[in-house]
Parts: sequence; C-alpha cells; structure tokens
Amino acid sequence: MEGQIENLCSQMTLQEKVSLLAGVDFWHTRSIERLGIPSIKMTDGPQGTRTIDDTGQTLAGTCYPTGSAMAATWNIDLINRIGVALGEEAKVKKCTLLLGPCVNIHRSPLGGRNFESFAEDPYLSARLTVAYITGVQSQGVGACVKHFALNNSEFQ
Repeated sequence: MEGQIENLCSQMTLQEKVSLLAGVDFWHTRSIERLGIPSIKMTDGPQGTRTIDDTGQTLAGTCYPTGSAMAATWNIDLINRIGVALGEEAKVKKCTLLLGPCVNIHRSPLGGRNFESFAEDPYLSARLTVAYITGVQSQGVGACVKHFALNNSEFQ
C-alpha cells in the first residue's frame, strides 16, 4: 500500500495536491479522477456519527458518552466496543473516515472543550485512543485523531 501511495503522490500535480487540503464541502474530499482517487465521505465522530445523506439532509446518529465520561470508566474493552459501533454506524452512512477520537490532553480545568477528550492523564488517554481507533478501523473505516494538542484555550 505504501508504494502505491508514493506512486500516486509522484503523479499528482502541485495543484492536485493543494486541492486535497480543503474539501468539496464540509463532508467530502476532492476526487482526482485522472488517477482514480475517489472522494472520501467523512463523519464527525468523537461521540457519535454526524454527516449528511445524498440529498444534503443531516443523518441522525447515536449519541455516545463524551470522551471524558468514557475515560472515567477506565474500561479499555468498552471503549473498543464503542469504536466498533461507531465504525458500523459510519459504514451504514456510507462514510469511510470518522473524525475522531479527540485526544487533546486536559492542561487546564478551564478548557471549554475538555469534555470531548479522554483525560489529563497521557497514559490513560493513549490506551483509550488505541482501543477506540482499533474498534473503528476493525470495521474498515478510517479514524482521524482530532485536536492532538493546543485545544485547551477558549476566547469569547
């Protein structure tokens, strides 16, 4: 697979590479038809799947506990099962990439989005992140780690 990716990248023009830095819309990447690179449909996913259908209507999704609530269980197997369920739901919605988990380490109790991430403990967060991603990817859906660092400050 790595060789295929390098081969495709070497064939892409600068304009094509730049075009992949932004989507066609909020949920789809650009396709590069001449190289057979399809558009990828994404779903927001730290605590559930959120995306649209082919007509642009928002699709309802299961709402799972927040990252900090998941971490409070200290249950790696449970977090893996949640990842599996998220992957299954993403597939039903024809998504190939789930935008999650959110893994920013809580550095201040004042962080307004701390609830989205697992914990202030790097070891616990790492173990839960691996379990979550392994679960999602076991369903053939990619997982995209969100807010790896520096998402711990609020303004207005």
